[in-house]
Amino acid sequence: MLRTRRFFASIVLSLLAFSPAVTGGVTAFAQAQEVAPPRDEVVEKASQDIADAQKRFEQLQKGVEDRKSDDAALIDIKVKTDQLIRDLLKISVDLRPRFNDVKTRLSQLGEKPAEGQPEEAPAIAEERARLNATRLEINTLTGQAEDLSIRASDLSDDITGLRRQLFTEQLFEHTEISGDVIDDAFDSLSAEVEKFQRTLGSWFSFIWKFKRVPLGTAVMLSLAMALVLLYAEYRLFGSLIRRDPANRDPAYMSRFSVAFWSTILPALALGAFLITSFFFLDTFNVLRPDIAPIASALFGFAGLVFFVSMLARAVLAPKAPSWRLVRLSNKGARDLNFAVMTMAVVNGLDYVLGAVSETLSSPVVLTVMKSFVSSVVVGLTIFVVSFLHPVLSAGGDPTERGKAWPKAFAILLRLTGVGLILLSAIGYVGLARFLATQIILTGAVVATMYIGILSGKAISAPNRFGETLVGKLLEKRFNLTPVALDQSGMAAGLFIYAFALVIGIPLILISWGFQPRDLELWLINIFTEINIGSIRISIFGILGGILLFSLGLVVTRWFQKWLDGNVMARSQVDAGVRNSVKTGIGYLGTGIAGLIGISAAGIDLSSLALVAGALSLGIGFGLQNIVSNFVSGLILLAERPFKVGDWVATGTTEGFVRRISVRATEIETFQRQSIIVPNSELINAPVGNWTHRNKLGRIEVPVSVSYDSDPRRVMELLMEIALAHPGLLRNPEPVVMFNGFGVSSLDFELRGFIGDVLGGLPVKNDLRVTILERFRSEGIQMPYPHQEVHLHLDEDARRIFGGKDAERGRTHKADLRDEPDDDKILP
Repeated sequence: MLRTRRFFASIVLSLLAFSPAVTGGVTAFAQAQEVAPPRDEVVEKASQDIADAQKRFEQLQKGVEDRKSDDAALIDIKVKTDQLIRDLLKISVDLRPRFNDVKTRLSQLGEKPAEGQPEEAPAIAEERARLNATRLEINTLTGQAEDLSIRASDLSDDITGLRRQLFTEQLFEHTEISGDVIDDAFDSLSAEVEKFQRTLGSWFSFIWKFKRVPLGTAVMLSLAMALVLLYAEYRLFGSLIRRDPANRDPAYMSRFSVAFWSTILPALALGAFLITSFFFLDTFNVLRPDIAPIASALFGFAGLVFFVSMLARAVLAPKAPSWRLVRLSNKGARDLNFAVMTMAVVNGLDYVLGAVSETLSSPVVLTVMKSFVSSVVVGLTIFVVSFLHPVLSAGGDPTERGKAWPKAFAILLRLTGVGLILLSAIGYVGLARFLATQIILTGAVVATMYIGILSGKAISAPNRFGETLVGKLLEKRFNLTPVALDQSGMAAGLFIYAFALVIGIPLILISWGFQPRDLELWLINIFTEINIGSIRISIFGILGGILLFSLGLVVTRWFQKWLDGNVMARSQVDAGVRNSVKTGIGYLGTGIAGLIGISAAGIDLSSLALVAGALSLGIGFGLQNIVSNFVSGLILLAERPFKVGDWVATGTTEGFVRRISVRATEIETFQRQSIIVPNSELINAPVGNWTHRNKLGRIEVPVSVSYDSDPRRVMELLMEIALAHPGLLRNPEPVVMFNGFGVSSLDFELRGFIGDVLGGLPVKNDLRVTILERFRSEGIQMPYPHQEVHLHLDEDARRIFGGKDAERGRTHKADLRDEPDDDKILP
């Protein structure tokens, strides 16, 4: 412990030598030394972690120096270096909460008494000194972690540069091709063949004597795996990879779909079988260290040749011209199929023989000559292919002799073939071998991806997915509608796009010299940390945030349903209250779930301050109405001036409230029309609510009688009718009002209260019918207004009309008068 204190004291003194601004920290630390408090556990752990990280960094640095020419070793060191960087970052992050605690505690203690002021208590002084020492130590450790992290980042960049330089040197390495080199290669070849026979013979003898049971077990497990994969493939995906020989004119979609899946699925199945076979052989110690690389190369060769053969069969279809994806004649398809398979076999054998030479430590000249021969053969094959006539004839008959390649394409093929031969001849065998490999492997992968994309495009076309076997099966199984089936087709197309890219891109990268560990490292970085400037994005964090947000929504919906259907329903809470509570809980739960999801995704809410400021500015300029409606909706839900089911009248709208949201309220009129009213209008304008506190309401029935009727008798009859009607309440009691003298009638009004204002219309109708029947029986007349028209004609009109009617004209005007006519009453 004393040694540790001296170490930190030396650090503080060195800081003092460079900056006088740390004098206060040195004084505090010196006081801490006098008190000699125990070290903080968090700080102690961080110090130990940094010491371990320093040792790991030194080992990694030494490993880079020792294995500069080993690409596989360099990528392993890079993976460990990047992990070290993440561990150092975690140390700094773990120290931050403790630093904040110390800072908070120091602020609680306050400033140290100035000179001349009373001394503080010894316990407080001791606590202050300890906290200052801890803070200084945390700052020191954080600086060490950051410095070591920077050095590790530089080492990672150096490793990337070394790997790039190593790849370039290997690719452009020059070897003199001469007769002596060829003679040396032949001499080395005979020695290698003898050595290979001895190695293989000793391995067989070893296996037969000591590993027969493990070998048999590994073979049986591998065969069982092969049978399982074969059965699963043809059982589950047989319809996707099988061509119908009876179909002479398959659809465009079917041709591309069968071509893609008949290439991918068998290749993936064989790849899985080869990987598991190698795993079983290696697990049971059947493969010796000198045989394992050769076996791995042979398995890779088998996978490559099988993949290329399946692709050639799918695209060229030598024996099924109706399923052919390119316009080639039958002979042209067979010739191209043979040429492609030749190049694949030759290039694959080159890698197998290269693995043999590397395992047996054969001279480099032998490996160079093998690559020279394979590159020349591939170049000659491409050159010969340029002179073929494979293009379908103008008549479209695949059995006829085809036409030559388009001139530009033929020239490109010849230049490619000649270029491979010339590169090999002038000594750039590595470059020629690399280009030949890319022509075969990358070309095959790109062709497969292209077929997959075309297949996905065809399947996702409108109303095309239902024509496929999978679409028909889904439609029958789940009773999908045409719209749902079409949407399923779009989803299937997107899945095929993603599948083609996920499978194809890694294969292309590996063929271009990237190691599987490179892909693994990129995948980890993509899903754990993407740096965009100072912003760090984690796909895992985002997915976790989305998962937590979705879980929060599910819990919120469940709680809403449980509270509404159990607690409030059993408590006979009003429907409007239930709706308000349910809506409020929904918004509250969604907000909490959003905050939890954002925090889990690693997004710092404080970093959204700028966005919030910009949003506030936008609200000030263009979003006032939206925010006003939102706030008004919250006020409506909290204050509840009306609720769902109320009969309201606002402006020109009258009807029942069906839904209250935070932006608008839905009102259904009596004609069943839904009116969406912004909440701000309901807050800022008068709103009539017929059922605000209760459903009690008053109805009015106007009645008019003739002037000959007795008004007191009319009032008595109306009161009798009101008291006898079951729909009107006795308390408050009905009232009959004599409203006034009309033009042709005495006007009365019957007023009564009903328990449910929503049932007012039936009550009014019943009262009107009853009043009419009673008045008829009592002989009380109900007059109706009438009009008399008097026509006055002048002299000209009299001459025109003539007769007695013409004599009635006395003036040059016509007037319209309303006069009562008591003789004409309602029947």
